[in-house]
Amino acid sequence: MRRLRRPAWAVGGSIIAVSLFACAIWTAAFRAPSVDIRPIPAGLIAANSIAGEQLLSNNPFAADYDDLSRSFESQSRAAYCGVASSVIVLNALHHNRSLTQSTFFTDATDRVRSSLRVTLGGMTLEQLGELLRAHDVQATVVFASDSNVDRFRAIALQNLQTPHDFVLVNYQRAVLGQGEAGHISPIAAYNSQADRFLVLDVATYRYPPVWVTTQDLWNAMKTVDPASNRTRGFVTVR
Repeated sequence: MRRLRRPAWAVGGSIIAVSLFACAIWTAAFRAPSVDIRPIPAGLIAANSIAGEQLLSNNPFAADYDDLSRSFESQSRAAYCGVASSVIVLNALHHNRSLTQSTFFTDATDRVRSSLRVTLGGMTLEQLGELLRAHDVQATVVFASDSNVDRFRAIALQNLQTPHDFVLVNYQRAVLGQGEAGHISPIAAYNSQADRFLVLDVATYRYPPVWVTTQDLWNAMKTVDPASNRTRGFVTVR
């Protein structure tokens, strides 16, 4: 049976459509995210609400809060949550704001994962740890599959009672009701009565910092990252 050939204009139209689609994806990856504030899901408490402010007041587990707040910045690209979180922590460790998301990538970090690859595909938990170590800090990666919720709480509480060390969490937003996406952000405080952690969400164009129950946060970290086929988890930095 004789196969019909597609007309040249149809082939050309398909190529143009694919090119335009690829161009749109590329542009979206590199441009600053547009503001699109989403409602706060049930179970989360906004840090700037009355209840959120009460959770932070007179809190013994907030030694990192001031340093993180002074160094805080929103992610500049859609896949830069790990970059922004790293920049915040590194600047907080050195008590300055000399590092930016533009200067984060160096020859050392490029050997782990380049700016282009992060822009187009983000980073895994293990890569986050390696990128931080490329900036000459101690970064300990803990996969949720290798720990448990009580161990995480104990490590994070000790960290949040002492200055000059920080915790970054890698979690699946969908577990918190925030839409399907892996994400990285620092935690800045803990309230023992509510058993909640304050997550300083770096995607401020979409979500504010929120208080999350320890169990919900752990469940969000215990999810599998398809890029690595390993669970998410957390990184301690000092």
